[in-house]
Amino acid sequence: MRRITYTLSEIRKEQLRRAKAPDKAIVEVGEKFAWLDRQIDGIGVDGGNNERLAEVMTSADFTYAIQEFVQRKSLPGYERKGFAFEPLVYNDTVPNFLPVTRYQNRCGVDDLEYVGEKGQARPGSVHDATKRQWQVWRWEKQYDFSYEALKNDDIGYLENVAELMGFAARRTLEKYVSRLYTNAASIAQLTGASVLHWTNGRLTSTRISEARMAFNQRTDDCSEPINATLNYIVIHSGLVDVARQIQASELVPELATNAANVVRTGWAYIEDPYITGVSPNLPWWAFTGPNYGIIPLVLARLQGMAGPMIVRKRSDIEAVTSMLGAGRPVDPILGDFDTGNVVLKVMDVWGTYVSTGNLVDVDGAYYSSGTAA
Repeated sequence: MRRITYTLSEIRKEQLRRAKAPDKAIVEVGEKFAWLDRQIDGIGVDGGNNERLAEVMTSADFTYAIQEFVQRKSLPGYERKGFAFEPLVYNDTVPNFLPVTRYQNRCGVDDLEYVGEKGQARPGSVHDATKRQWQVWRWEKQYDFSYEALKNDDIGYLENVAELMGFAARRTLEKYVSRLYTNAASIAQLTGASVLHWTNGRLTSTRISEARMAFNQRTDDCSEPINATLNYIVIHSGLVDVARQIQASELVPELATNAANVVRTGWAYIEDPYITGVSPNLPWWAFTGPNYGIIPLVLARLQGMAGPMIVRKRSDIEAVTSMLGAGRPVDPILGDFDTGNVVLKVMDVWGTYVSTGNLVDVDGAYYSSGTAA
């Protein structure tokens, strides 16, 4: 029996050492098992003290110790699905939190005209540049932990909180970019434009061809043709295999013919896990990407703040040896002087086009509700 008690004691102390627990906690574990060892001292196999042995072996405390202390550990959490939105947005940097102004020339000058002998050329005209404005805002979340909670965390459950805070910052940004084109105002911008900007059809190779030809017919503000290429299709998570099948099939997959699948290449799909929809009516979008001067979406960041930052409130405690002696810094885990709270905050700064709908240029986007077969 003593051998079992000793083994349990060593197992628990080794678990605490691996968890980098303080020496005090390890000593306390040894003392508790030593107390148990003293309770069974002198008990024989068939002696008159069997009642005492039974009481010790069946006590609730011993069962709790075996189940809760020896077997307790933290399991890995779910792996998060991400949204690789970077190819869709035009990146800009702003100096402060005030709106910045950008101007874009969306038209060339007039065509030349025939001038006869001794004739005089008519004056030409120059279009005004289109004004765009965007700005950034702060995005933050604060977490408070007590000193006791951090010290009592013997399985390391709170050790990766900083990493999770970074994941939360990225997830928030992904949702923000997703809402730039999935919000009702942006959809209204596209459906309110010409038929070259939207459809109700579900995702098929035929519909992708229609979208690509819609981009191919884009014109500038002077009605002159421009280069606009369908580069990316953003899809609901339920359309991943549909997109894969279209790209893998040499023939049109939805037709029982030998027609060539002309849209199997030349574009990439991006899964947006934040798009909502009920199968089979799953929406999808197509984008040019910020190329050829077409900017469908913009993501602005504050200068010097390229990504999220995790900060901790500095402890206002210092250790002293006397009332008048010099102090020295203490471990930040001790928290603040009044409550012992350890305060962390994750912060980021980003923004976008300051306009209803957030689409900078509807000519760079195409929308389908996915409701028509």
